[in-house]
Amino acid sequence: MIGRLAGRIDYRAGDHVLIDVRGVGYLVYCSERTLRALPGTGEHVALYTDLLVREDLLQLYGFTTLAEKEWHRLLMSVQGVGAKASLAILGTLGPDGVGRAIALGDWNAVKAAKGIGPKTAQRVVNELKDKAPEVMAMAAVSSQAAPVQDTDDVIETPGPATPAPAAPSGPGAQAEALSALTNLGYAPGEAAGAVAQAAGDTPEAETAELIRLSLRLLAPKG
Repeated sequence: MIGRLAGRIDYRAGDHVLIDVRGVGYLVYCSERTLRALPGTGEHVALYTDLLVREDLLQLYGFTTLAEKEWHRLLMSVQGVGAKASLAILGTLGPDGVGRAIALGDWNAVKAAKGIGPKTAQRVVNELKDKAPEVMAMAAVSSQAAPVQDTDDVIETPGPATPAPAAPSGPGAQAEALSALTNLGYAPGEAAGAVAQAAGDTPEAETAELIRLSLRLLAPKG
């Protein structure tokens, strides 16, 4: 399994790049958002990769973060979502946006991706809601990693602004709030939904404020 590539971009196409790794060229398919985040032709890049293996196909897909790669893997586990559909969802929402949409049960956000119908979007949300906390925690760990110093390390470059939902509080604060809520006995999916909503409503909130806002959202109504 090829899990990471680091090399020079030889050329860019509409849906993939060719990366020269010590004389061997690898075609790597990426979402539109990821492609926009990559450097230009002739520059060095490193990507996490996932290898799709079929009888008639060996195809590499590239991601700038482990969270993006994990969402791709999970999205493809949903019936009706192949690699192309997964990249469409990630390209439209980004990994953070996918996590928020799934945690909040917002299948309309998923449906905004090209080629994704309402039934497929609902399946994505229903089948992956319990996975959101785990990927949120992964994103937090990734965001706390040391800065990249050389071209042989994986580059985690945030994508440019898009119509995707506004970025919420830092993933570290979200992961800490999520951990606190699950320790209090809330179900992971329920806690993730509350944290995602609180972070979206109050983007500048730190851990303590996120916990307080999430608890307010989880409090019995009436």
